[in-house]
Amino acid sequence: MKLLTKWLLMACALLALSHLMPSVTVSSFGDALLAAFVIGLLNTFIRPFLILMTLPVTLLTVGLFLFVINALMFWAAGRLLDGFEVGGFVSALLGSFLYSLMSVVVDYALEAVFRPKVPR
Repeated sequence: MKLLTKWLLMACALLALSHLMPSVTVSSFGDALLAAFVIGLLNTFIRPFLILMTLPVTLLTVGLFLFVINALMFWAAGRLLDGFEVGGFVSALLGSFLYSLMSVVVDYALEAVFRPKVPR
């Protein structure tokens, strides 16, 4: 239930992001659901490989290169899907940063909602 709720909320976050940034467009809620799913898949399967391959650069930049990797995942989702478009790399960088912040807020809220109740 928590995973499904997070997916729906992250799709809403993509819609909100498209209103905040004109260079990121989402055609419909269905496209936002698909984009959130694809971003999740890319972050699950491709991102760890990229982190491993760019480890020297990531260490040299004290982890700041991870922002570039996040932007690449966000931009790749925009290239793969028709209803989700990202204007360019700078838009992907800012969009992925804002999307990550929204993800932190969603995770925090879901932890509060789905926290097991401890009887007193």
